[in-house]
Amino acid sequence: MDAINKLVKGYAKFRNKYFEEGKHIYSGLVENGQFPEIAVVACSDSRVDPAIVFQCDPGDLFTIRNVANLVPPYEPSKGHHGTSAALEFAVENLEVKHVIVLGHSLCGGIQALIHNDHAECDSHFISQWMSIMSDVPRKVLASGPAHSTGDAAKDCEMAAIGLSLDHLMQFPFVQERVEAGALKLHGWYIDIISGELMNFDPESRKFITAKIA
Repeated sequence: MDAINKLVKGYAKFRNKYFEEGKHIYSGLVENGQFPEIAVVACSDSRVDPAIVFQCDPGDLFTIRNVANLVPPYEPSKGHHGTSAALEFAVENLEVKHVIVLGHSLCGGIQALIHNDHAECDSHFISQWMSIMSDVPRKVLASGPAHSTGDAAKDCEMAAIGLSLDHLMQFPFVQERVEAGALKLHGWYIDIISGELMNFDPESRKFITAKIA
């Protein structure tokens, strides 16, 4: 089965599940609109689709995907700010109750940053985007004993989640709701090698393995 035909067959299964057998799900979403309680900032990596990973139904998640699941700093300007615009819509319009920054192991964006695979001369957009966390590898390597390449990458992947959570609090509409108790921020990390899910602890700024039944 070629890749496109696989999508068409997959859509047939989706239509059968949600438009025929589970018609009430989409009819409700059409009639009432979407009211997800959770927004997820996830990586564009094809191996970490939040809806699949967390087995969600349509309408459960408002998903924002980009390279390396980064939240940029709050920088209003005339530029094009896709991630910031999506966050604004999720928080201001949909009034989500949770924002999860979802990172993962073997992230290509982090690997590129560590190995300088996307220099300005070779990349139109990736290097500029990854400059959001350009200081992270240096800080990670300076924070302890020499890291192996794998350890450094994992530490940078986790540090990127912490940085994105810090950036979220720069957005006035996020800060206001967090301080009012109307919005909670979460940092999650999935190890796609072991299947382990880890939670970011804001006090220690370390990741703790999640308890899964």
